[in-house]
Order: sequence, then structure tokens, then C-alpha cells
Amino acid sequence: MSSTSFAPTGFAPTLADRLWPTTAETSPAFRVMRFIGLALIGTLLLTLSAKIKVPFYPVEMTMQTFTILILAAAYGRNLALATMVLYLAQGAMGLPVFTGSPERGIGLAYMMGPTGGYLAGFLVCTAIVGMAADRGWSSSILKIGLAMLVGLVVLFALGVAWLTTLIGFQGAITHGVLPFLLGDALKLALAALLVPAGMALLKPRV
Repeated sequence: MSSTSFAPTGFAPTLADRLWPTTAETSPAFRVMRFIGLALIGTLLLTLSAKIKVPFYPVEMTMQTFTILILAAAYGRNLALATMVLYLAQGAMGLPVFTGSPERGIGLAYMMGPTGGYLAGFLVCTAIVGMAADRGWSSSILKIGLAMLVGLVVLFALGVAWLTTLIGFQGAITHGVLPFLLGDALKLALAALLVPAGMALLKPRV
């Protein structure tokens, strides 16, 4: 019999719980170390995915939105949000963790630039998908895919709202949405397939 992963009361086990399981007997100190470790791993993945450029049409794409969706669905709300807050804090302190940094600026100056709304959208998208994971939706392609779609819509909405104040609504749609729709649709589909597959692969067997 395999050991059963332990999730907080009222929350379904996430992919992270199955990859790095805990039990009711796991010490609080180990839980804190695990939480911090996973958050740091998440920020590293977010940074790397922001730097990876994949040739695509009509513009090259990074893998950052894919990573955001995967982490939120795999970590659940609390851990995923902590990871995203830590990532944004790293950027605010001047670390070159964002796409185009340090070439296009660093720190708060970068965060208040054209991508500021999208960075805020990262947090909301993470919360939406993470809450879905906590409800057990990560085991269903359709359910987690729907949550990811809602999360991305909100992410783009916040990005457009901020970008509109800089270049107008039409410019925000033309430059901040349309070039990325096809790539993000592909990343959403891939993430919605991979997370439930991982959940099924790591499902405890009695």
C-alpha cells in the first residue's frame, strides 16, 4: 500500500501533494521547508520560462503563461500565490526575472511599464486556477481547462486595461492581445492536458 498524500482540510490533494507527499504526522518544520522549497522552485521556473523564446506565428512566444497555468494547477491557491508574490517581489527588488529584463529595465520601473497590467494579471490568474485545483479540478481536462481559460481572460483584461492608459484601447488590443492569442491557446491546451495526466499517473494505488 502506498502512502497517502495529505492536503489541508477542505482542499483536494494537488499534483504537488502527490509529487512531494506529506502525512498527518509530518512535522510543521518540514511543512514550512517544503512550502519554501516549492515556492523557490516555482520562481526559478517562472524566471526561466520568461527568458525562453519559442519561434511562433505571428510573434515569438515565451513559455511563461504556460508555466503560470501549470504551477497554479499543480500547487493550489496558497502555494501558487505565495510563489507568484515571491517572483514579483524578486522583480521589484531589481532581479532580472521578467521577460526583456534587464534590457528593457528592471525593478519597479519595469513593473510600472507596459507589462504592469499583465503582471497584476499573473496574480489573479494564479488565484483562479489555484482555487480550481483546490476543488479537485486538476483531475479533469475540461474543468481545469475552463479555469485556465477564465484565468487567462482575466489576465488579458487587466493587461489591456493598463496598456489602454498608455497607448489607447485599439493599440492595446492590436499589440497586447491579438499577437498572443494563438500561442496562449496552444499553451492552455497543453497545460490542461498535462496536469490531469500527471494527476492520473501519480494517483495513489491501494
